[in-house]
Amino acid sequence: MTARSAAKAGKTTGRRVFFFGAGKADGNAGMKELLGGKGANLAEMTRLGLPVPPGFTISTAVCAEYEKAGGKVPRSLEPDVAKALRRVERIMDARFGDPKRPLLLSVRSGARASMPGMMDTVLNLGLNDRSAEGLAALADARFAYDSYRRFVQMYSDVVLEVPRDHFEHRLEALKASRGVHLDTDLGAEDWRELVREYLRIVEEETGKPFPQDSHAQLWGAIGAVFRSWGNPRAITYRKLNGIPADWGTAVNVQAMVFGNMGDDCATGVAFTRDPSTGANFFYGEYLKNAQGEDVVAGIRTPQPINKESRSPDHAHLPTLEEEMPKAYKELAAIRKKLESHYRDMQDVEFTIQNGKLWMLQTRNGKRTVRAAVTIAVEMAREKLIPREVAVTRVDPGSLDQLLHPTLDPDAEKKVIAKGLPASPGAACGKVVFSADEAEAKAKAGEKVVLVRIETSPEDIHGMYAAEGILTARGGMTSHAAVVARGMGKCCVVGCGTLQISYDRGEIRVNDTLVRAGDVITIDGSSGEVILGEVATVTPELGGEFGELMRWADVSRQLEVRTNADTPHDAKVARDFGAQGIGLCRTEHMFFEEERILAVREMILSTDEVQRGRALEKLLPMQRGDFVGIFQAMDGLPVTIRLLDPPLHEFLPHEDAGIREVAEVLGDDVAAVRARIEERREFNPMLGHRGCRLGITFPDIYRMQVRAITEAACQVAQSGVRVRPEIMIPLIAHVKELARLRQLAEEEVARVLDEHRGVKLKIPIGTMIEVPRAALVAADIARYADFFSFGTNDLTQMTYALSRDDAGKFLPEYLEAGILEDDPFVSIDREGIGQLVMMGVERGRSTRRDLKVGICGEHGGDPKSVQFCAQAGLDYVSCSPFRVPVARLAAAQAAITARGGASPRAKRKPKPRPKAKPAAAGRGSAKRTTRGARR
Repeated sequence: MTARSAAKAGKTTGRRVFFFGAGKADGNAGMKELLGGKGANLAEMTRLGLPVPPGFTISTAVCAEYEKAGGKVPRSLEPDVAKALRRVERIMDARFGDPKRPLLLSVRSGARASMPGMMDTVLNLGLNDRSAEGLAALADARFAYDSYRRFVQMYSDVVLEVPRDHFEHRLEALKASRGVHLDTDLGAEDWRELVREYLRIVEEETGKPFPQDSHAQLWGAIGAVFRSWGNPRAITYRKLNGIPADWGTAVNVQAMVFGNMGDDCATGVAFTRDPSTGANFFYGEYLKNAQGEDVVAGIRTPQPINKESRSPDHAHLPTLEEEMPKAYKELAAIRKKLESHYRDMQDVEFTIQNGKLWMLQTRNGKRTVRAAVTIAVEMAREKLIPREVAVTRVDPGSLDQLLHPTLDPDAEKKVIAKGLPASPGAACGKVVFSADEAEAKAKAGEKVVLVRIETSPEDIHGMYAAEGILTARGGMTSHAAVVARGMGKCCVVGCGTLQISYDRGEIRVNDTLVRAGDVITIDGSSGEVILGEVATVTPELGGEFGELMRWADVSRQLEVRTNADTPHDAKVARDFGAQGIGLCRTEHMFFEEERILAVREMILSTDEVQRGRALEKLLPMQRGDFVGIFQAMDGLPVTIRLLDPPLHEFLPHEDAGIREVAEVLGDDVAAVRARIEERREFNPMLGHRGCRLGITFPDIYRMQVRAITEAACQVAQSGVRVRPEIMIPLIAHVKELARLRQLAEEEVARVLDEHRGVKLKIPIGTMIEVPRAALVAADIARYADFFSFGTNDLTQMTYALSRDDAGKFLPEYLEAGILEDDPFVSIDREGIGQLVMMGVERGRSTRRDLKVGICGEHGGDPKSVQFCAQAGLDYVSCSPFRVPVARLAAAQAAITARGGASPRAKRKPKPRPKAKPAAAGRGSAKRTTRGARR
C-alpha cells in the first residue's frame, strides 16, 4: 500500500486520526501501511496493557494529501486532531496550551519501514514563555528551562529551518564560561539565560519572534514531519534500503513524559537481544536525568541497563538494575512480553519519570547479519518461530557481511586507542573527517574510514561510502552504532581518548598524531583503533550459519552452482555449498604468463601447421586445468564454456610482446604487426568471438573438447566421478549449434575410443545470450541438452548498453527514477526477463526435459534468483562468495511461492517426459549426447 492507496483506505474507513491510550487503541500492529511502524506498535503496546503515554497517529494517507496540496496540511484534519487531543488531555489531567498545567507533546515521524534518525522529531512541544513558568512552579525551574531550551532548539531546526549549529555553539560557549563540561552541570538561571539567547537567535535568523501559540506550534511540527519524508538523508536511506518513495510517513503526536526531571528519572534504549552478536540477553543503555536524544546523540556516555550490557571499559558504571531496581524489573518483564508477542528481537525506547516506567516505542531491531542468523536460529530452537520463518528472517544480500575479513590474530599491530565495538568486522582506509569527502574519495576508488566526533543523520551518505566508521562519542545505541549495524559496516564508537579537530584535519591520541589521509585500521569486534594497515583473514562459517543454510536447502528447489575457473575457486565454492560449476571460463586460463605466448602464436599463425603446433602446446595445459577442477568437484557437474572473447584481447600491443611472437613464428615483426592490425575490430563484443571462432577456427574448439574429455577420462580412471558438460557460447542461429555440436561429438568419440575402459556421458548445450537465440529457442533446443542464460551479454545486447561504459551515465538513470535497478545488477524482468521466459518456454516445447540455468552475475543477486525460481529454471550459477546468498534467496523464493508453508523434506521436482529423438547429425556420439539429469 502506497501513501496514495493509504489515502483511499483512509477515506474508506472515514478515519485519518487514530487514538491510543489508557489500554484502548483504534489501531493495531497489522496496520503499518496506514499508521507506520511506530504508530502501529504504539497502538499494539497499548492494547497489550503496557504503560504507553497516550496520543494519536495521523495516517500516511494524510502524507499523500500533504504532498498533493503542495506541502500543506489539510485544514479538514483540524476537528479530528482536536478531538483526539482532548482525550489525551483527560488521561494526562493537563491542558494543551494551559500556562499553569501545560500538556506537552512529542511529534514524531513513523514510516512503515524503520528509518532510524532519518526523519524529524520535535519534543516538549507546547512550551512558551508563560507555560515554562507554569511548569517551573509545578516541578522544578531547572527542569522547566532545560526542557524549554531543548524545544526552542529542536523546533527552530526542524520547523523554522534555523541551523542547529547556531544553538550548539552558544551552549558550548555557556558551558565554557561556567567552567563545566556536562549539560547537567548547568543550573536553572543558566538555562533561563540560554533560552533568552536562543529566542534572540531565532528572531535574528527568521525576522520573526519564536511562535508562542501552542496550537500554531503543533501544526508547524506536523507539517515539518511530513516534509521530512523528502529530506536528503531520508531519500538517501530509502535508496540504500530499497524503500519506495511513495509509502509516505505517518505522524505520531504523544503526551510527553520526562526523563530529565531529576535523579529518579531516566531515558534509555534497549534491545531484547544483543544486536551485534545475537546473544540472548537483555541489552541496553540509559542516562539519568536526560531526554531521549541525549542517548542517541552520544553527548554523554550512557550507562548499561544491567551487568550483561557492560563493556570492559565501562565496568565501573552503575546499572539501571542497581540504581532503579523496581523500574528495571518491570522493564525486564516487558522485554519478555514483547519478544513473545512479536516473535522477533525488539528495539525499545523507554523513559522513567519520578520512578514510573513508560514505553515510548518498540520495533523490530536493526541487527548485524551475524546477529540476524543467531537470533533466527535460536528463536526456531526455542519454538518461538518455525524453521521456514527463521530462513526468511535473514536478508540474503546481507550474507556478504559474514564474509567480511577479520584482523589476523598473528599480525603485528600498533593499537593507539580503544572504543566500543559497535558493529563487527575490520575496516582499513584513509582517514576522512566529513561525509562529503568520504563519498567523493570512495567514488574515486579510495578506501576511507569516516572519523567523526559523533555522527548525525546528515552523514548517512558518507557512512555508506566508507569502509568503516569511528566516533569519539556515543554508545552502543548511538546513531553511528545503529546505522552501521543496519548497513553491515564495521564501526567503533565512544572512543573518548580521540581528540578530533575538523579545522586542522587531525586526530591526537596521547603522543600520536593522525592526519587526514593517513591510514588506520579499526576492529569492530574489539573496538581497537590501529595505526596503519593490518593483515586480515576470512572468517570460518559454521554453527548457527550452517544450521540456517541446512534449513534453507530443505526449502529450496533451485540448484545453486558457481562460476569458477580454478581448482581453488571450485573448492571455495564447494565449501560454501555449491552443487557444481555452472560456468568455467576457459579463456581465463589463457592469460597466464607461461601460456599467453602459445595463445598468441595460435591466433597469429598463417597456416594450419603453425596453428597446430601452438595448439599442441596448449592442449596439455588445458587438460591439466580441467583435471584439477574435476578433482575438486568430485561427483558434481562442471559446465565448461568453450573460448568466447574476441581474439584481439589476447594480442600484444607493445613492441616487446610483438617481437616475442614474431620470433616464435619465425616471421618479420612488421608482418606480425600487420596481422595484429587485421585482427582489430570496431565493435569486438559483437564481432569475431564465441561460436564464430569455432566456425572459422575449428581446431581451437577441437583442442578444447579433447582437453576436456582427456581430463575427464584421466580423473575417472583414478576413481573420481566426473560430470563434464560442454557449453558453446554466443549461438544466434541453429545451424551454428548443429555444426559445432557435431564437431564436439566427433572429438569426444575419438577420445573415448582411445580410452576404451572409460564410460562418460558429456552433455552439450549452449549459452542463450543473444536475443535472437531466445526467439528461436525451439529450434536451438533440438541440438542442446541444456540452456544457460548468459544474462550479462543478454542484457548488454538487448539494452544496447556497453557494460564497460554504462557506469558513466547509469547512475543518472537511477537517480532520475528512469530505472529502478541497475540492469547489470538485478535482472530486468520486463525486458530481459521476458526473453528468458520465452527461451525457457520455447526450448521446453521441443525438449521437455531441457535443463535450464543462468550463469551471469545475476545468479548471485537475490531479486534475480527469485525471478529465476518463478521462471522455472533448474539452477543459478554465481561467484563462489555469492553461493550462500543464492542458496538463501532460492529458499525464500520457494517459501514465498508456497505461501509460507515449508515441507519437512525437500520436494522432488516432477519428472519431465522423455525428450524427443535427437536431431539428425547427433547419432555419431551416442555415448555423449545424454547428459546427467537431476
